[in-house]
Amino acid sequence: MDDDKPLNRRSFFRDGMWEVLRPLSKPIERKIAPLERALESFGVMDQPAPPKPAPSMQPKVSLPVLRPPGALAEDKFLDTCTRCGHCVTVCPAAAIQIDEFGLRGKGAPFIDPEMMPCVVCEGLFCMRECPSGALGYLPRWLIDMGVATWNPDSCVRKYDDTCTTCIDQCPIGSDAIELRDNKIHVKENGCVGCGACQYYCPTYPKSITVIPKSQRTNPNP
Repeated sequence: MDDDKPLNRRSFFRDGMWEVLRPLSKPIERKIAPLERALESFGVMDQPAPPKPAPSMQPKVSLPVLRPPGALAEDKFLDTCTRCGHCVTVCPAAAIQIDEFGLRGKGAPFIDPEMMPCVVCEGLFCMRECPSGALGYLPRWLIDMGVATWNPDSCVRKYDDTCTTCIDQCPIGSDAIELRDNKIHVKENGCVGCGACQYYCPTYPKSITVIPKSQRTNPNP
């Protein structure tokens, strides 16, 4: 009998506490049950968490860029260039860049004409001083970085035909671009693709942009 007394006492207090708390459990149950039924109707209850998306394994794509003056054909240029950065250093306009992360230009020198165009300087230092031969020397009129293309639909001239900014800023002049029949006319055989017209164009997006040599159908060698 003595051994049963502690157990009976614990049972007594446990049952007593349950009787005291039982009325409190009813309102809680009444509130929770409808919520559970609503969640079940929407398929929320007992649904596993969605798996986290796997990180993308797609390689980063390097968009086409302008290469400095005298650059070899794209594949040969990339194979020949040592990424030494000498052309970046000697460029008087600070137009040539190298993206060390390789996200632009595949880690090789390039020009972004909306940041700073090539000015086709008199010294042509990048071509003269390239130690690898990736930039071969050419006279100014034979440089072929790309060719400009004009979009009349977004051009200021659609509303104000006095704008000739792209013509005025071209370092090659009328040999590359001129006003013909009140329209901007780019001379493919004269345009060197320096990007000055794109840089100074007052519209955004730009109404005149340069197509890199590597993206043209029949680029000059």
